Amino acid sequence: MKNESRPQPVIVGVDGSACSVAALAYGANIARAMDAPLEAITTWTYPVLLDPFDPGLDRLPKKYAELAARNAIEAAFQGTPPARFSHRVLPGPPREVLVELSDDASMLVLGSHGHGGLVGLVLGSVSAACAAHARCPVLVVHEKDTAALGVRSQELIIDAAP
Repeated sequence: MKNESRPQPVIVGVDGSACSVAALAYGANIARAMDAPLEAITTWTYPVLLDPFDPGLDRLPKKYAELAARNAIEAAFQGTPPARFSHRVLPGPPREVLVELSDDASMLVLGSHGHGGLVGLVLGSVSAACAAHARCPVLVVHEKDTAALGVRSQELIIDAAP
């Protein structure tokens, strides 16, 4: 149950893509208008082909997710995030993590990479899953919307992998 005595955060899913940078900027505007905190969430999982028992693995997926989050936050706010901003890097599949967090959110803001057709069907869509299952309103920022904020997707995709 939502606690109505304090404003619930606007949660933005951040994966380092240009769409997630744009979603973070949109989310900041929405949070400001709602007088709500803004929280960026980046998730990570172990790749299927990696050995989870490899002692060097603990630094890989989480570190890349942290780097992608830092770079996206820097790109969205030019080094000056809003006063009531926080971010977390959490383990787990993005769909499940974001839907779970939607219980205590005033809104969920996500970028969409625009995969459609067979690719979208095979890979699935985090934004579609969240729109269908989140327990708060969901705003999906599409790749074409990034131009409205001056984000050029071909230049701002943040690659945290070496």
